[in-house]
Amino acid sequence: MKKYKVGIVGAGGVTELHFVGYKDHPERIEVVALCDKDEEALHAKADKYGVPQRFTDLQDFIQNSGIDVAVVCTPTSIRKQIVFPLIEAGIPVFVEKPFSDTLAEAAEITNKAKQFDVPISVNQNFRGHFPFKLVKEKVAAGLIGGVTSILFSNLFFRQDAGWRLDCERHALSVMGIHWFDGFRQILGSEAVSVVCQTRSSSAINCAGETDATVQIVFENNAVATYVQSFSSTFNKTEMIVIGETGTIVTSHNKAELYRKGDKTPSESWDNYISREVQTYEGLNQLLTSLETGEEPSNSSSDNLKIVSMLDAAYVSAKENRIVQLQQGAFV
Repeated sequence: MKKYKVGIVGAGGVTELHFVGYKDHPERIEVVALCDKDEEALHAKADKYGVPQRFTDLQDFIQNSGIDVAVVCTPTSIRKQIVFPLIEAGIPVFVEKPFSDTLAEAAEITNKAKQFDVPISVNQNFRGHFPFKLVKEKVAAGLIGGVTSILFSNLFFRQDAGWRLDCERHALSVMGIHWFDGFRQILGSEAVSVVCQTRSSSAINCAGETDATVQIVFENNAVATYVQSFSSTFNKTEMIVIGETGTIVTSHNKAELYRKGDKTPSESWDNYISREVQTYEGLNQLLTSLETGEEPSNSSSDNLKIVSMLDAAYVSAKENRIVQLQQGAFV
């Protein structure tokens, strides 16, 4: 396998996923450069992981780091101003989720990448970290028949700090982007309509929503009902996938199959895949695509379908209406 020189832009907390995920694959990845305008954060992170090249200026990083691939871990509020210069320099990009907070900007970045023939992939690490991939395989094997509905709850207490506090889009942008993607992965189908209500609890200090309820209808007529809370003092993350011949119930680390009349699961499967492991796998999808020429499943073009669902949820909540989509995109 080819070994790639990787440079990371952004020295915040999320970069830990990347450094930890990459360290077990020195035959594939060498992190040779780190860029952040905050010198203290830059040197602290670079010292911790032994990164030799350190940059506070993006253009300096682009021109002088000698990287093959860039990993972008900056806030979404500056996503375009970071990604565009990388695209223009012809550097493939692996970007943290959400790819963008808005569909308009996500489409603009994707079109820019196509114009310069530069691939972009997105770190959708919950595809394996949460049992979406596992459940997708069980559904595809016909284990529960056709899926009629998905019921999903993600309840916990989360008080963020820093740049997220000022974002108008909060809970759905932080976590919903994972769950929307997971639903479509399981169903192998795109959304056709989204309806959403959002609320902001005084218990959490932030500009955006802390709580939301979303219902999504897919092309195969399955319905996903999803409840998100950042203000709940009771923790619960559960997905129930209801099929014609069985139901799969999941937590983060386990999936259980129930048949008619079961009081205990007929079968169960463990799912212990860390976000760090999946973060490496996400980058490796991009690297493999560079070698094969085939579009990876986490490409920016694919991610537009997820951002479309996110954007539709916010539009629905703001305008108090059902938002229609076609093949996963706004009509």
